[in-house]
Amino acid sequence: MHFPYTIDIFGQPLLFHGLAEFVGIFIAFRYYVYLKKRQGDPLEKEQRLYVIAGAILGAVIGARIVGALENLPQWMAAPNKWVYFYGNKTLVGGLLGGLAGVELMKKIIGERQNTGDLFTFPLLLGMIVGRIGCFSAGIYEETYGMPTHLPWAMDLGDGILRHPVTLYEILFLVVLWIVLVRISKKYPLKQGSLFKLMMIAYLVFRFSLDFIKPGWRYCLGLGTIQLACLAGLVYYGRYIIKPGLMLEKE
Repeated sequence: MHFPYTIDIFGQPLLFHGLAEFVGIFIAFRYYVYLKKRQGDPLEKEQRLYVIAGAILGAVIGARIVGALENLPQWMAAPNKWVYFYGNKTLVGGLLGGLAGVELMKKIIGERQNTGDLFTFPLLLGMIVGRIGCFSAGIYEETYGMPTHLPWAMDLGDGILRHPVTLYEILFLVVLWIVLVRISKKYPLKQGSLFKLMMIAYLVFRFSLDFIKPGWRYCLGLGTIQLACLAGLVYYGRYIIKPGLMLEKE
């Protein structure tokens, strides 16, 4: 496999990465619609639309803020800072920004119910497909790992054997999906707890994964994404300390 991987459409080469991102968003949304019809929705239609709007706006802004801050010196040195800002985005920033957007919108419309469960598995599906696209880009997309001599190390396009961190993430997301399904069947979770479990698990994973990814660091060897993960884990801190808060009282 050559990186970045391209496919021919009507004789024109197209980066598979961009196509995978589009497909990931599309099928994640269709899966959300399917689950909503199958399971029902605790929110009224209008309320849900407001929540979705908050999630999208927050995700777009959050993804770019964290993405631009991944390399602050490079951002400050960019000839056009707005172009640099818009052109950089991260998944962690999108998740946390979407969360912030939803919570802000809920305060504006006076909605107090937890609303994340319907998004949980569609998000996981979209993330898996999106990461397949990231893997296809190799080192030409900033989701590659540091050099390593482990048996499964891969040349991602620069002749250096590296950690295939996108494959690690895909495997983690698949396992997380299976675990969440089993937890939801075994334990009486409160509304919104499934989403909280997904976010906590993913933030812990990404914090750990970024130790084997290159990048600019702020302090104590931590990068922007790791600091964002820590902020998210602090937000969910009471559920980490007392997991029983996520269970329905019998």
